[in-house]
Amino acid sequence: MSISNTEKEMQCALHWFQGWSFMQKKDFQKDLIEKAVPSKICTLFDAMGSLNVQDKPPSIFQCQLKLFTQWFDGWTDSERNEFLRQLEVLDPNFTSSVNEGIAGTAQQP
Repeated sequence: MSISNTEKEMQCALHWFQGWSFMQKKDFQKDLIEKAVPSKICTLFDAMGSLNVQDKPPSIFQCQLKLFTQWFDGWTDSERNEFLRQLEVLDPNFTSSVNEGIAGTAQQP
């Protein structure tokens, strides 16, 4: 049985996640929260990108986040939910923090 491109993308992103440092996971958490509530949060990478500082090439992590964003934007809501479900199986504490962050944005203007 062949797996779809979306399933391959999810597997790849979950594999990257397992290799990320604590701080990279925190940046990814911010990115996921921003995707869930785009008008309320400015991510670190958005802020850095607006500065147009390009004195060195992007890190592998930044490239991974950029590719993940392209994939995520192309997924259906059902596929996005499946990714988050798989992420929760992999790291329930991380997913809980993402959900708390999303809930916390409800109190922001």
